[in-house]
Amino acid sequence: MYLGRVLGTVVATRKVEGMEGHRLLVVEPLDHKHVRTGEPQVAVDTVGAGPGDVVSLVGSREAALALSPSFVPVDAAIVGIVDSVNT
Repeated sequence: MYLGRVLGTVVATRKVEGMEGHRLLVVEPLDHKHVRTGEPQVAVDTVGAGPGDVVSLVGSREAALALSPSFVPVDAAIVGIVDSVNT
């Protein structure tokens, strides 16, 4: 699980079965101090996040399990909107 900031949206006219109705967002990975740690990536939104939101993401197998039906071909999924981070 890792943090990210939503930068914008992705428009896809066709999606694989199981991803219909889910938005795709561009997200930049962040560390706990909200400093960028990697290149922007596309993540499927499961919680209704919007541009500027800090979100919690899962990757790999966990991302594929975040959607129903599970095991759709995604590498990252937004599973929460972060209110604050305390370390």
